[in-house]
Amino acid sequence: MQSQTPRFEAATRITDLWQNSLRPTTTRASDGVVSLAMGEPDFATPRMIVDAAIDALHNGHTHYTDFAGEGQLREALAQQASATAGRPYAPESIVVTHGASGGLASTILGLVNPGDRVVIPAPTYSLYADLVRLAGGIPIFVRIHDDFHLDAEGLADAMPGARMLVLCNPGNPTGAVLRRDELELVASLLRDTDTLLVVDEAYEALDWSEHGFVSALSIEALAERLVHVQTFSKTYAMTGWRVGHVTAPPEVINAIATAARTMNGAPNAAVQRAALAATQNGGRMLAEPMVAEYRKRRLLMLNSLDSIPGLSVQPPEGAFYLFLRYHSSIPSTKLTRLLGEAGVLVRAGAEYGPGGEGHLRLSYAAAPHAITTGCARLRAYFTDGPPK
Repeated sequence: MQSQTPRFEAATRITDLWQNSLRPTTTRASDGVVSLAMGEPDFATPRMIVDAAIDALHNGHTHYTDFAGEGQLREALAQQASATAGRPYAPESIVVTHGASGGLASTILGLVNPGDRVVIPAPTYSLYADLVRLAGGIPIFVRIHDDFHLDAEGLADAMPGARMLVLCNPGNPTGAVLRRDELELVASLLRDTDTLLVVDEAYEALDWSEHGFVSALSIEALAERLVHVQTFSKTYAMTGWRVGHVTAPPEVINAIATAARTMNGAPNAAVQRAALAATQNGGRMLAEPMVAEYRKRRLLMLNSLDSIPGLSVQPPEGAFYLFLRYHSSIPSTKLTRLLGEAGVLVRAGAEYGPGGEGHLRLSYAAAPHAITTGCARLRAYFTDGPPK
């Protein structure tokens, strides 16, 4: 008798992700193709940070640290958060994570129950909704305004009974930088509720707005419910190092820390020493040359896209993305495939939720020659006219 071949299936929450998520598995460019798709700095990590990691390895930082993160790093991050907030944060309010992605995963999986509603202004970073679904929660999308800022009325309608609100500031993919009055509006909507606020500030160092970036940490009315997520990836060109951190009130951070240690164990010891060096020795000064270059590349991309027929471009206020609108009925997923065949990779607006369709996300973290070449290919494609 012939034995039956075993049949294995993915968990239901994974099949749900496959059905709902539009996040691509890879956006690496093949030969001859230019990528404006990757949200990754093309700079090398500053030498001082690299040297700190090498020294850490030579000096025996090759063993487990505290599951919540190395003590000196948490102390330095607590001091940094305290300075931003204008009120004290203790190291016990900090958890070091596997990048911001690990921090977001630990936060949502540690705090969202099956059936919980999580409000997500969109278009926004698609990982948020994917994690909510993985936790068994229900993402509730609220369309933002055409200028990519918050819709107060839409939020007010969606918030009652929500477990969590998730914001990205500065925005990915929109580049919007929330104003102080928008954060204060959020605080007023959440007052006298049990709703948590998660704010992902991965791009805080990249601010081109006239009104200026305001950290959610500095809004005292948010303090009792704020989960602040940060990473070293974007500011210090450390995407491959995988180190970030979460700051939250004690009763909240304990749940996040438990989820983090359950999924990932202790953070990498040597990488934490490098992160400590970045925090203590120079801080944001290390990033200033890169920030200045992003400012130039932003202008380069805006100039390269000027007056292309069928495209509307809104100058981004922050981060290193440009979310442009195209005037055609073709779905953005199909358009990105056709543009890839034309030699330039971009991201489909539909990936970022409601309101994203009809848009493309371009990254000016790419090298200048990639920006000019990629935008020239976009110009050629749209000048000839995209399919209807």
